Amino acid sequence: MNVANLLTTKGQPAVTIRPAQSVADAVSVLAEKGLGALVVDQEGRPIGIVTERHIVRRLAADHEVVLRTVGEIMSRDLLTATPQDELSAVLHLMTERRIRHLPVLDGDGLAGIVSLGDVLRFQRDQYRGTADTLETRIVGP
Repeated sequence: MNVANLLTTKGQPAVTIRPAQSVADAVSVLAEKGLGALVVDQEGRPIGIVTERHIVRRLAADHEVVLRTVGEIMSRDLLTATPQDELSAVLHLMTERRIRHLPVLDGDGLAGIVSLGDVLRFQRDQYRGTADTLETRIVGP
């Protein structure tokens, strides 16, 4: 099972935002689309990520954070996956680095984004399918 398999079932493309946009814009997009993270895109190339956590943690220290730009608060150390990466490796990376959202790059372009919940749900569904198949073979229809 790899990231490409997960992306084909996910259905929702990654949503991006530009670094010059305001944090208030990011909050609006996150709320409107029901997302936890936005990939920060500059000239068609992912350069960072901004998450609900980034915003909330900055808000605790700076009540005017919504007036700042996304580029001021985003994570620039962008960890990514590729469509060929195995989900077990992605899950390990996300768990060890304590991140919930991972952009998926195909070359220099953004192929999608996966969340920890996406990965766990996909693996659960795969295991459930395998268990159902084995039960059918052992017990019968």
